[in-house]
Formats: sequence, C-alpha cells, structure tokens
Amino acid sequence: MKLMQRDLVIGMRRALFGGCALLAAAGPAWGQQATADAVTLDAIRVTAQSREQELQDVPIALQVLNEQIITDVTAEDMGDLDSFVPGLRINSVQPTQPEIALRGISTDDFGIGTDPAVGVFIDGVYTGRSGGILLPLTDVERIEVLKGPQGTLFGRNTAAGAVSIITRRPGSDTEAAVKLRLGNYGKQYLEAMANVATSDRSALRLTGLFNHSDGWVQDGAAGKDLGGDNVWATRAAWQLGLGDNTTALISWDHENLDQRGRPTTGIVPLPPTPGLPSAPADPSSYLDPRDIGTFNDTRASAEWRTFDGVTLIVDHAMGWGNLTSTTAWRQFDSLNRVEEDGTNRPNLYLDTTNRESNENKYQEFKFSGASDRFDWLAGVSYYEEEASQTSEVNTTSTAVDTAVANLGLAPTPDGTLFGFFSQVLAANGIPLSLLGHDWNETFRNTLRTKAYAGFGDVIWHVNDKLNLTFGLRYTRDEKDFTWFNDQRSAPTLDATLDALEAAGFFALVGVPKEMFVFDLAFIDPPAMMNKGVLNRASDSWSDWSPRFVVDYHFTDDLMGFASLAKGYKAGGFNALQIGSEFDNEDVWNAEVGIKHALPQARLAYNVSVFHYRYDNRQSIRLDNTSAIPRFVIDTGDVEAYGVDFDLRWQVTDAFGLDFNAAYIDSEYKDYAVDTAAGLLDLDGQPTGEPSWSAAVGGHYTWHLGTAGDLRLALRHAYRGACRGNDYNRDSGDCASFPGFSTGQSQDRTDLRLGWASPDGHWNWAVYGNNMFDNRYVTQLNVYGREAFGTVGAVVSEPRTYGVEVSLKF
Repeated sequence: MKLMQRDLVIGMRRALFGGCALLAAAGPAWGQQATADAVTLDAIRVTAQSREQELQDVPIALQVLNEQIITDVTAEDMGDLDSFVPGLRINSVQPTQPEIALRGISTDDFGIGTDPAVGVFIDGVYTGRSGGILLPLTDVERIEVLKGPQGTLFGRNTAAGAVSIITRRPGSDTEAAVKLRLGNYGKQYLEAMANVATSDRSALRLTGLFNHSDGWVQDGAAGKDLGGDNVWATRAAWQLGLGDNTTALISWDHENLDQRGRPTTGIVPLPPTPGLPSAPADPSSYLDPRDIGTFNDTRASAEWRTFDGVTLIVDHAMGWGNLTSTTAWRQFDSLNRVEEDGTNRPNLYLDTTNRESNENKYQEFKFSGASDRFDWLAGVSYYEEEASQTSEVNTTSTAVDTAVANLGLAPTPDGTLFGFFSQVLAANGIPLSLLGHDWNETFRNTLRTKAYAGFGDVIWHVNDKLNLTFGLRYTRDEKDFTWFNDQRSAPTLDATLDALEAAGFFALVGVPKEMFVFDLAFIDPPAMMNKGVLNRASDSWSDWSPRFVVDYHFTDDLMGFASLAKGYKAGGFNALQIGSEFDNEDVWNAEVGIKHALPQARLAYNVSVFHYRYDNRQSIRLDNTSAIPRFVIDTGDVEAYGVDFDLRWQVTDAFGLDFNAAYIDSEYKDYAVDTAAGLLDLDGQPTGEPSWSAAVGGHYTWHLGTAGDLRLALRHAYRGACRGNDYNRDSGDCASFPGFSTGQSQDRTDLRLGWASPDGHWNWAVYGNNMFDNRYVTQLNVYGREAFGTVGAVVSEPRTYGVEVSLKF
C-alpha cells in the first residue's frame, strides 16, 4: 500500500478542496505509501476543523498544498502558490506589504488601523499584521487553504477564509537533507535540515535557508540590478515527551530580509532635459513598460524585515479528552522604501516609505474529545498586539517646485517658487539656493489591540450517514489608536530660509518666509487642522459568529453537505485620515457541495456552490481623481455567488491529471465612491474580481528500475481579466491603454523534470517557471500623475529557470 500512495501524491500537486482525495498510483504524501496495483481511494489526514480528520469527511471547501507541489513550482513563499489555488490571490511583489484575497474578499489597506480579512496561521497560531505574513516556506509539511468564513474554527479575522501552514515536527529518526538551486538572474538558493533524536522521548529539528537573486530589472542609465531577493531564515523545533500523556513542542522562527525595493518603470514620455512632461499625465501617451528601459533614482531603495517568533504547544491527554495549550510570541520590524515616479530626473523625484514595528502575544487553551455520537471541542483565547507605523513621502524642493508650477500655486512670473527665488539670489550674488533640499512628510500611528474569544464546535453523528455540526464563537476586540502628522521636514531648506530671514532678504523682496513652509502630501482637512497634534481614539467591537453544517454520506464514496457560517472582522481606523473609523465587517456565507470518488475509475471530483453577503466592507483607497492624491475611507456591501470545482484522474499508475476551477460573480451593493467630483454610485457594478480562475496539471513517472525514477510535471494556471466598473476603469486599475492593459487575463506555465535515485538519497531536477515568458502590468503608481506628470508601472516576473540538486541522508 505504501509505494502506491507515494506515487499518486507526487502526481497530485493541486490538493483537494472540500475533502475528496484521489490516492491511487505512485509518489510520497506525508510519509504514507500504497501498493502499485491498488485502485481504491485512500485518505489524507488534515486538521482543518481543529481536529484530525480524513480530508473527504471535512464539509468545507478546502484545498491542500503538499510538499510535492511546493517543490514542483519551486515555491519560496505563499505568493508563488496562489496561481494554483483558484480563488486565492496574493500580491507578493513587496514581501513586507503583501495583499491577500480569497473569493474576492480582501482588505484594501496597508495601515495598522485595520486587520486582514484572510487569516494566516502557522501551526495554529495567528500571524497577525500583514507585514509579518509572507514568510519563507521553511520546513513546511502542507498548507491547507479553507474557503469561506472560518471564525469558529480558526479565530479572528477569517471572514474570507484561512490559510493554515503546518510545519514538520521533529521525528525519532536521525536524518539530514540539503538542497541547492541555481538559476538565471543570479538565483542562489540553499536549504538544509537536520533532525536528531536527543533521547528516546525527545528530538530536535533544525532548518535553515538562504535565498538570493540579482533581480530581473536593470537600471537603464547605471546598469545596476534593481529588485531581487536577499533573505535568510532559520527554524529550530524541539519536541519532548513529559510523562506518558503529555507532549511539548517549542519552536523558534527567525527571518532576515534585506534587499532593494520594488522597481518602478516610468511610462510617460519625457522631453529632453530640462523639459518636463505635461501634467496631468495623458493616458493616451502611456508607453508599454515591457518594451522600454527602467530609470530609477531612489537614493535609499530598500526593503528589509527582521522577524522572530516563539511558539510553545503542550498537548495533554486525559481520560475524558485532550487539552492543548498554545502560547506564542511574534515580533518584527520592517521598512519598505520604493520609487514612485519611475524616472531619474531630480525635478520629478518622488518615493514613499512604510515603516512598521509589531509585537503580538497569543494564548489559547483548547479542550477536545470524542464519543460514539459526538466529536467536540471548546476553548478560550487571548491576543494582544502593539504596533507602530510611519507612512512617509520623500522628495526634494526641486521636485516640489515642479508640482507647485504644475498646480499653479506660485504667484511668480515663471510659475515656480523655489526656482524663481533661487534665481533672484544668484542674480544678487547671494551664494544660497532653495533648490536641491530633501523634503519629507510623515504620518505616524500607534495601535494597541486586545482580543478575547470563547468558542465551541460539536459534530453530532446522528447515524452512520448523517452528521450535524454546530459551532459558535464569541469575540471581543478592543483597540487604542493614535494619529500624529507634523509639518513637513526639510532641515537644510529651513536653515537656508532662516539665514535669508536674518539677512533681511524676505523683507527686501516683499514675501513672507511662511510662503516656503507648506505640506504637499497630507493636506486633507483633518490633517491640516491637526498639524503637530497627537490624536487618540479607542473603541471596542463584539460579535457572536455561528456555523451550521449538515453532511450526508449517500455511499462510502459520495457525500453531500450544506453549511451556513458567519465571518466577522473587528472595526478599525483609517491610519491616514485623522478621526475616521470603520464599523466591524460581517460575512454570511451559504454553501452546498458534493464530494464524489469513483475508485474503480481512479477518478474523483468535488463541486461546491456558494453565496455570500459581505456587509461594511472596509477599504482605504488612494483617490487619484484630485490634484493631490489622498487616502479616503470607504465602506460598502458586496454580494457574490460562485462555484468551486476540482477533478482528479489517475489515468495509469504512471500518468495523472488534475483540474481546478473557480467562478465568482461579485457585485457592489449600497456602495458609493468618494471622488473629487463627488460620490460615484457603483451599486450593481462588478467589484473587479475576475469571473474565472483555473489550473490544470499533469505528471508522468518513468520507473527505471535500478536507475531510479524520472518524473515530468507540467502545470498551467489561468486567471481571468478583471471586471471593470465606473471607478476602476478611470483609476487605471482595470483599464486599456494604447500600448497595454491593466487587469488583463494572465497565464502561467511551469515545467519540471526530476530524477530520483533508487534509494531516494539523490534528486536532480531542471525547472522552468512561466515558461512562455508571459509578462503583465500588475500595478500603476499614480501618486505623481497630477502634480508631476509622472506615472510608474510594475511588471510581473519574466521566465525563470534553473537546476536543483538535493541530498538526503
């Protein structure tokens, strides 16, 4: 039985949602195996419902990504896997500021005032703030992606679903492994693992990785590489038996990321120096960023993060059930400074910086048990978080002068401010200039959160075929928040202004010094009225979140289920708009599905149909319809229905196919967008979420006897085009331009050919990701569109390829 299950799971690199698994053929899955001629379906064990169960018995839309698919697509973090999970979208261009969405539900905010709508958990511990979510996949056993509200089972901020990452625990066998990957664009990836039994009841597992690449964008002027990866991470886990009934696991995770910031390509044609582009920028003139050079001048382009996390899990078995205590601490500091203008012109310079510091603590006690009629669990939890954030805009007085002239703010003959008076100084022989000085505007926030919860979940086995499930969670969130926005900081400019004032220059020319002291970025009315003033707000939100499930086994291989679940996310604050506050979010999700296996045909399929109502959707949006872009707060409702489909077919013992697809129709309800021209009603219009996403894969294994095994894996992913509405077309998020489109459909094809020695000690492989070199414009940076006449673009990665060798002993 063991060889067979192993071969099949190698072929199944798309895992299963809803719980139906086809395990009949040839490859490793979590250490289990089966015989080569079996034609029955075997079970995979998962913990999606906070209890260990067979996957096909879990009445949840669930997809499992095992170690094999992580290897086959050379995934380094979750951002490399989302294409192969229909309905999941992760923007991982900036690891310290990722965006994650599931079934069209996401949080459009990078500020600490709100929480993510998709909860990410590592070994059952909530990872918290988005800046600490996208970590390297270090010694991961599997990833369970649960679609739909999961608050009863997983906890806070899982209104859209949950991503549960399960790492490998220390084992009793002494073993070690090392993996080396070399590829184009200077890719160097090294991963090592050692597992040592420290006694007959304890073991230590150590893992580490180093990941570097030069980046695939080069600066058109300097020739230096832009972007790239530079990260190392390590994990240590020690498992100890304490008596006959108690086990303790303590783990430590550390990551150090230190690399250049995300590159930006300017797409507005520039006249020869000292000429300037027209402002606002004309969309009909945009150039295709895939066909032109990239010119960046961010003097301190950087993205870095240091992360540490410690987890203690104690399991104790008692006569009536089990007690699990989970204690965790997480801390990270991060910085992300990126270019926005996409040029190397000093008079157009603009960059933004996000700095975060976060510390959170988590404690959970969970009780569980089972009888002939009932499986049950109950627990309580406490979460505490302290965070700080600064959002910065960096430019120079030279570039500010360009904005002042374009916006018509200076009453001078040539329309400039600093430039005009610098000319006056030069004409009078005064060796001072108001140009070329650094200019910084900063918004500071702090957050303190406390969250308390109690939960319970019971499965009643009515009979051999029918199960009824009821779960309920109570959550209380308390938040204290602060805003602080001072006047712009330009020390050398202010020193020059002070010197000129002391010399009587301003009295001579008849202008006040205050004319040169102003803000350009944070100028909405609340900010202007509160410059230099610390503002505080406190609020709390409470919620009861139930789930009801009925599942019925028509036969041993066919199950149907229906569920109704509520998702909840606490309210919060707009980090960049003083005094603005969100109500809590609610999601009600109704779902029906079937899970059907046809063992004799080596075929399995799953279908799930859902409908949800998403109320008080929280959104902080950059409104670029005004001359100076501003962050505004939006709330509205969303309604959606959709279908998830999954099919697997093991054609022969050597050849397997799989197919996954998701359809969603998502529309706004009771939603109006605040623009400079007034409210724009989007009721009944699509939210932008693509209708279709799908992935198809196949694998073939040649068994070469004493020469080992040769395995070919091919996988293709598709994500449909965004669905435009009256706002996202105008903002450029879902728009067509003469040279390119944003939000267009995307395709990705990955290929891997690997050889394994008969004893399993050696593995060699060649791989290619995005084999057809499909590249897409994924983001437009429009901060400078009105004031500077500049627009930057971000392009997806090109084809990457390389060779990989691993040794296990």
